[in-house]
Amino acid sequence: MSKRKQHHPEYKAKVSLEALKGEETVSELASRFGIHPTMIHQWKKALLEGASGVFERGVRKSSEVDEEQVKELHAKIGELAVANDFLERKLKPWTSR
Repeated sequence: MSKRKQHHPEYKAKVSLEALKGEETVSELASRFGIHPTMIHQWKKALLEGASGVFERGVRKSSEVDEEQVKELHAKIGELAVANDFLERKLKPWTSR
């Protein structure tokens, strides 16, 4: 069973920019980079859709943090810390020989 190949964003950008240049056809680029032409079309489309974000001023991407999930994780950390302390105290008689 083969695993899908994962491409780095830099590689995708490079291929997409080559496609935008128009110096070679998509088929030529596909054979040159060893990927399917459909991937080049998808990456080129994604590049064009996301390009406007490069020129936005003063707008930072807000971290998409789910506050509810953060609270749940903090609670879980607290529970685990308490359990760890309890087990540490109970195991001391067996480990301090």
